[in-house]
Amino acid sequence: MANTPSHPLSARDILDRLIAFPTVSRDTNLPLLDWVQDYLASQGIDSHRVLSPCGEKAHLYAHVGPLIDGAVVLSGHTDVVPVDGQAWTRDPWTLVEEEGKLYGRGTCDMKGFDALAIAAMIKASKAPLKRPLQLALSYDEEVGCMAVADLVEAMIASDLPRGDSVIVGEPSMMKVVTGHKGGVGIAMHFRGFEVHSSLAPYGVSAIMEGARLIQWANEMNEANAAATPSDLAASFDPPYSTLHVGVISGGTAHNITARDCEFLMSTRAVPGDTGWGDRIIAKAREIEAGMKAVRPEACIDISDVFGVPPLTPETDGPAEILARRLTGDNAQHVVSYGTEGGQFQVRGYSAVVCGPGDIAQAHQPDEFLTVAQFNEGGAFMDRLIDDLCR
Repeated sequence: MANTPSHPLSARDILDRLIAFPTVSRDTNLPLLDWVQDYLASQGIDSHRVLSPCGEKAHLYAHVGPLIDGAVVLSGHTDVVPVDGQAWTRDPWTLVEEEGKLYGRGTCDMKGFDALAIAAMIKASKAPLKRPLQLALSYDEEVGCMAVADLVEAMIASDLPRGDSVIVGEPSMMKVVTGHKGGVGIAMHFRGFEVHSSLAPYGVSAIMEGARLIQWANEMNEANAAATPSDLAASFDPPYSTLHVGVISGGTAHNITARDCEFLMSTRAVPGDTGWGDRIIAKAREIEAGMKAVRPEACIDISDVFGVPPLTPETDGPAEILARRLTGDNAQHVVSYGTEGGQFQVRGYSAVVCGPGDIAQAHQPDEFLTVAQFNEGGAFMDRLIDDLCR
């Protein structure tokens, strides 16, 4: 704890320290958690870790206030996307303020909120809370929102009182987002049989067979777009579920039927439109049967990569009521990107998304969060603490 200050830091100072940790999802986040845990301890707050299976990453959660149920949980992730290949004009791991903007990887998505949440925990620990406040910091959100399930389960199983409302601080311009799409990601490895392309009917091209599944996805997208959306789906943009393949690899040469073809097929599904993982797998198995009819050795290896539950708008949900009271935002907002909110919701928490920043800045070179949005997030935290004292 040699580098841990004994006095409370401002949220801006905390953000400066968080940005300095290059917590790209492929790498460890433990140095950042070391600092956060030591800093919380220096302010009299105990925190708890949930180690990843590999032991190189961890979640962190903490509690302040009375030991009663009904806590508000401030949920953020600590990982960021890579900067490799991006045209940054400044050091992405040094917080720089210029012309009303805070630049650095993760300022917007979402260490800005993390810094505000940590600062709020310190302030709340010294306030006469009547309801508790909890902090939940996760890893690997950027690679599928799966790991946070272990964090939520650990919080539920802990000796700490159960939380009630979850504020997921993804960038929403401090608007109250009550719903988002869910999704699955399924890795496909088509294994064909090589022959000279002049004898193509006697081999199995993994690429050509993989293209069948991709074409089916195109057809599903067209059918979904043409269908009349439900009332809930109509509020999304686009107002239907979509399937997507972003990267594909395979093949040896132009005159050899491809032995391998690999890609990840993912979905963005509106709440209530379920079963896309099963449909994708069923179609792949149908294609596989045709492959085996030509060469029994041919097959498709299928594995689940991620699954993001949707965030479904709640009727009179306590998280929505709280967030609307604190922001004054009574409009209806849903988004097509996924968050960890669905993982909390399916485990019995009420959840909304509400955080500083514009999602358009997420993952961009020279990523930034405006000072105005950061300050608005700080004012939100102050109102939250006041609310918890009533």
